[in-house]
Amino acid sequence: MGRLTRRAFALAALSAFTTTGAAAAPVRERRAATEMRGMWVATVTNRDWPSRPGLTAAAQRAELIAMLDLAVSRRLNTVIFQVRPAADALWPSPYEPWSQVLTGTQGKSPGWDPLGTAVTQAHARGLQLHAWFNPYRVATHDDPTRLVASHPARRHPHWVVPFGGRLYYNPGLPEVRAFVQDAILDAVKKYPLDAVHFDDYFYPYPVAGQTFDDEAAYDAHGSAFPSRAAWRRDNVDQLVLETAARIKAVRPGTQFGISPFGVWRNASTDSRGSDTRALQSYDDIHADTRKWVREGWIDYVVPQLYWNIGLSAADYAKLVPWWAEVAKGSRTRLYLGEALYRAGDPTQPAAWQNPAELSDHLELAAAHPQVRGHVFFAAKDVRTDPIGAMARVVADHYRQPAEPPR
Repeated sequence: MGRLTRRAFALAALSAFTTTGAAAAPVRERRAATEMRGMWVATVTNRDWPSRPGLTAAAQRAELIAMLDLAVSRRLNTVIFQVRPAADALWPSPYEPWSQVLTGTQGKSPGWDPLGTAVTQAHARGLQLHAWFNPYRVATHDDPTRLVASHPARRHPHWVVPFGGRLYYNPGLPEVRAFVQDAILDAVKKYPLDAVHFDDYFYPYPVAGQTFDDEAAYDAHGSAFPSRAAWRRDNVDQLVLETAARIKAVRPGTQFGISPFGVWRNASTDSRGSDTRALQSYDDIHADTRKWVREGWIDYVVPQLYWNIGLSAADYAKLVPWWAEVAKGSRTRLYLGEALYRAGDPTQPAAWQNPAELSDHLELAAAHPQVRGHVFFAAKDVRTDPIGAMARVVADHYRQPAEPPR
């Protein structure tokens, strides 16, 4: 999602870090018959696609098809396409306006159907198409008057909470949860999606000195809970459970997957947690990601393990076995989110200047049978690949095609 960015939290949330990198190691080629080989295509703020708002429909379509062809050329098998970046739509939705990332004007039709085209063209290339929805973000600014007049957030202003310079729907309102699901299910009904995909934004990430104002909703709906935090976690749990059930009722073959922040809780907080010193999704964004996996509420999970091997506060080599143990015995499949966008970024620690870092990630993960594949953030970085990190992954691990898990 660019430098907005959910990925920025992965570094900023750490209490400390080192620049220790992993030495390059011999890599064996894995000839997996089936494994997840995915890439995210982020559309918020035109991060990956389209390259800018206002392109012609033909130019947008050509760029989108080029993204799909790129996935094929890298021997990937899944594209996770962001189709609801901010309470808007990349398909003709009766619930929400057309996204401004297409034309530059929220609510203005681009003259074609990006999601419908993506599904058809992905399937024609043997790719799975997972439609990525951000549940609660309304805008990347905090001015409701900048939203199109017909926007649900303007018709229902009490649904909206400004926080951290952005606008969010309030997860504590049952009518909001129902509306978000209705908007998502419209796409599930219309298109043969291989999956519905959520990212890591549930309650917003903490902002120093600011409070998410859900006092009225808590007073109205939270009396049965021992704390506001417990009530908030239950609100997110309800969204996950209800969405899963509604997807299966409409289109039983469509999967439901979530890509959460990579740390559930630190072991210093909870003995079941990981050996990390980082932001905790359970406490800070009220997402009990471990429960969703252990209880099998979702079909797959892609924790964002956006740290290098050896990072003291959040070591990739420690988080992989932790997540593998969480997934062990569960029906939920485990894939790992990989920070391709960091490879070669001069602002990143030394490990990320090594083209072999990500290939080493896949080698390390291969020792854990619960890990069924990897997803790379994001498409623009798959294309530019400044230090050849993605090319190294392909050469070391993706010499042969693989079918996605089904």
